Amino acid sequence: MTETKEISWDDCMLPFQLERSDMRGRVARLGPLLEHILSRHDYPVPVSAMVAELTTLAALIGQTIKLRWKLSLQVRGNGAIRTIATDYYAPETEGGPARMRAWASFDAERLQDGLPGFDQLGQGYFAVLIDQGEGTTPYQGLTPLAGGSLATCAQTYFEQSEQLPTRFELTVGRARLPGQHQEHWRAGGIMLQTLPAGSHAGPEGGDLQSADILQGAQSEDWNRATTLMATVEAMELVDQALPLPNLVFRLFHEEELAAFAAQPLVFGCSCNAERVRSTLSIYSAKDIGHMTNEDGIVTADCQFCGAHYEFDPKSLGFEAEIDAEGNPLPKGGTGESRAAL
Repeated sequence: MTETKEISWDDCMLPFQLERSDMRGRVARLGPLLEHILSRHDYPVPVSAMVAELTTLAALIGQTIKLRWKLSLQVRGNGAIRTIATDYYAPETEGGPARMRAWASFDAERLQDGLPGFDQLGQGYFAVLIDQGEGTTPYQGLTPLAGGSLATCAQTYFEQSEQLPTRFELTVGRARLPGQHQEHWRAGGIMLQTLPAGSHAGPEGGDLQSADILQGAQSEDWNRATTLMATVEAMELVDQALPLPNLVFRLFHEEELAAFAAQPLVFGCSCNAERVRSTLSIYSAKDIGHMTNEDGIVTADCQFCGAHYEFDPKSLGFEAEIDAEGNPLPKGGTGESRAAL
């Protein structure tokens, strides 16, 4: 039998259910995974904090969807922080890890010290994109950047687009763990969600809110459960010494709690040389020529993992003359279709 002390509760997500209230929840804690994502880029603190928050949201939301391939959360604004994107890839095997990656773009000259990252996003939108893979049409849902945090944006998305009352409690920051000399990024979050008994519409001319969906005893259950969730302390969410089952038991033991198997989370990027070639296959030889540098090669860098790729321009585009190994191609080129990294 494995003892609790031997289990690492970093980089994992624990699903649970409140039988008394007919609600589901998720609690996640990110440590080395988050540090790996952020250490690949030289982000200022406000940008790193926003990347950490969005990554934590993706870890919490990912398993709530019957996902066959990828969930993407994206934030785009007109402020100093322009773009934040994170991808959550469904486990390839039962009980296997979910892969995650994230990146951000920003205008360093416009960043302001001491101003929260959310306030430096400006006007824009929070997007949820679900791609179930080949042969399916990706889904996209948008909500404006409002409410003071990405967690609030996610709550608004679920209430408006999915009619699912949802609450998040998140914490992100840097900490020095016992035995370590340097600070590392850590994050934790908890999510609670209920499903309405039927289809509901918001008041005419107004936004849909939780109170519009929940009625009677269900509303009372929701208020009670979210009040309990709000008692979670920031340190509890990021403390690697506190097992996640112990945390959810402390919060919800009166709600007929049922916890399930934890899901591990690992860094993973889908980029590879063939995907880059496929992405460039829509371009003509003239276009490829404009992409060729003075050394006579075409280069590409992955924004997520930093991988660097170099190609012979003759092997790219729909007019390619040679394949990846340098072998001559039949006249007419590759004919490949476009694929995203």
